[in-house]
Amino acid sequence: MEKKPLHIINGDSLAESVAELDLPGQQIVWREMLCEGPAVQEVGSAEFIKIRKKFLQNFYGISAEDYQHEFVSELKKLKKIEDYDHIILWFEFDLFCHINVLATISYLTEHKKEVPFYLVCSKKLKGDEKLTPLSQLSGKQLLNHYNNKILLVENDLEVANLMWELYCSNNPILLKRQIKTNTNFEYLSSCIRAHIERFPNSITGINSLERNILRLIRERNINNYTQLMGYALEYQGYYGYSDVQMRRILEKLSIFYAAEGQKVKLTEKGHLVLDGKKNFYRELKNDDVFGGAKMYDFLYDPEVHQLLKL
Repeated sequence: MEKKPLHIINGDSLAESVAELDLPGQQIVWREMLCEGPAVQEVGSAEFIKIRKKFLQNFYGISAEDYQHEFVSELKKLKKIEDYDHIILWFEFDLFCHINVLATISYLTEHKKEVPFYLVCSKKLKGDEKLTPLSQLSGKQLLNHYNNKILLVENDLEVANLMWELYCSNNPILLKRQIKTNTNFEYLSSCIRAHIERFPNSITGINSLERNILRLIRERNINNYTQLMGYALEYQGYYGYSDVQMRRILEKLSIFYAAEGQKVKLTEKGHLVLDGKKNFYRELKNDDVFGGAKMYDFLYDPEVHQLLKL
C-alpha cells in the first residue's frame, strides 16, 4: 500500500484551509483547549476524558456527547495510522496551540508511532508587524509554510513529552525551568513564559493577561463590551484564546470596569489594581486549573520573574 502523510490539524477553521490545498494524506482535526482546565498526562485515558468532559460541560456548556464526537472519535483515529509514513502537525504559534501540540506528541509517542514528525507553524511574513495565524493566510502562503515545514528531531519530541508531563503536574515551577531549552519549536519558550504569567501577580492578584485588558480599557477609547472583546482578542499576545475563553476572563474582571454612557471605563477598583495599590487576590480567587496546577496555589513575582508556591 502506498504510504501517505497524516495531517493533524488544530481546529476546523485551519482544517478547511488545509483541505483546499488538496495535499495527499488523511486529515485528523484536534478539537481541544488543553491550555485551560485540568488534564492528566495520559491523553485519551478514561481519567483524562472524564475530567475534560466535566470541565468543558461546567464552564463552556459542551455536552459529553459533543466531546465524544468532536474530540474522542478523532483521537481514536490516531490509533490506526500504520499506513502513514510521516506525521505533519499543523499548529499555531500561541499557547492555546502549543499546549495542544505537546499533548498530541505525548499521545503519539506513547502509542509507539516511530515515524518522522514535521511541524507547520506560523512565521512572520515579510513586511508584517506581527504574526499571522495559519488560518488567515492565503492558499499560496499556507502552501509555502507547508513546503518549509520543520522536521522535529528526537530531542524535540523528548522535550515536548517532558513539558507535557510537567504541565500536567502540580508544580509549574519545574516547567518554568524549561523556558530556555533549545528546540525546533520556535515559539515554545514564549508560550511557556506566557503560561507562567497566567498565575496571579504577587502584588496585585491579577495576571499578565488580565492586567493587559485593564490597561487597554484605560488607554483606548472603548465604547462598548463588543469593542472591548475585540481589543482583548486582538492584543492578547501569545495566548491565542478564543472569544468564549475571553468572555470568561472579561466576566471575571467585571469588578474592575463599567460602561459609563458611551464609554467603558475603569472603576475605582480597576485603577487601584492597575496602579498596584491594592491586591485583589482574595477577591478573585477561584478553583481554575491549568493542567495539573491550581491557578491560585502560586504567585508570579514580576520583579524576579519567578513563581512562588503558597
